[in-house]
Amino acid sequence: MNAIIIEDEQIAAQNLKRLLVETAPEIQVSDILQSVEESVEYFNHTQTSPDVVFMDIHLADGLAFHIFDQATVDCPVIFTTAYDQYALDAFKVNSIDYLLKPINQNDLARAIQKLRLLTNDGAARRSAPLSPEIIASLMEMTKQHRYKSHFLIPVRDKLIPLPVKNIAYIYLDDKISRAVTFDNQTHIIDKPLDNIFAQLNPNHFFRANRQYIIAHSAIGDISVWPLGKLHVSLTVATPEKIIIPRARTSEFKDWYTN
Repeated sequence: MNAIIIEDEQIAAQNLKRLLVETAPEIQVSDILQSVEESVEYFNHTQTSPDVVFMDIHLADGLAFHIFDQATVDCPVIFTTAYDQYALDAFKVNSIDYLLKPINQNDLARAIQKLRLLTNDGAARRSAPLSPEIIASLMEMTKQHRYKSHFLIPVRDKLIPLPVKNIAYIYLDDKISRAVTFDNQTHIIDKPLDNIFAQLNPNHFFRANRQYIIAHSAIGDISVWPLGKLHVSLTVATPEKIIIPRARTSEFKDWYTN
């Protein structure tokens, strides 16, 4: 079975590839694509469609849903994302599952088993209608998803609780994730930034770029920069300017005003 991965985070792509080797060795990853533009080019010019696509939603140049507007993707899609708010949108296209990062191997195995069953009976194509059972399962998954209220911070021989509501922003500093609170205290969270964001309520936190996660309540003002970018200033000092890339500005505006 031939697969492609659409993912702009190299570490996440390699981790998924490793999980696939362990979970379903019959699935061979032939390509890893990193952007909407690259994916559109692939589907519009590749004669042989893959058997399955593992697709992240937030890519460097926009949401993965734009791929479906510009190219025909007629194979099953398994979304792999840190965001649960796009679940219903994902099932409007030919998605058969929706895995939240960090990806659990059991969840991946379940998705692959569904892929095998659907592929065997020919129901995994885009023309297949979305069953009420899948919709119900999807809604239950989204409803039950729980977000962190605290992180445990190791300090010498103790674990100190850090309330999420106290966090103004989290940033990546030389591969170390640091959370800064509204009273300007800095704490190390021993997790990758992707994993941290997956555990935060997306209504309250936004992934501004590869380096920063910002809290809605920490935003002071927003400036328009050249080339369609936004500069976000927080009420708490940051080590560098926080820039929202042009591809994410529309999403940021929607998030901030909701």
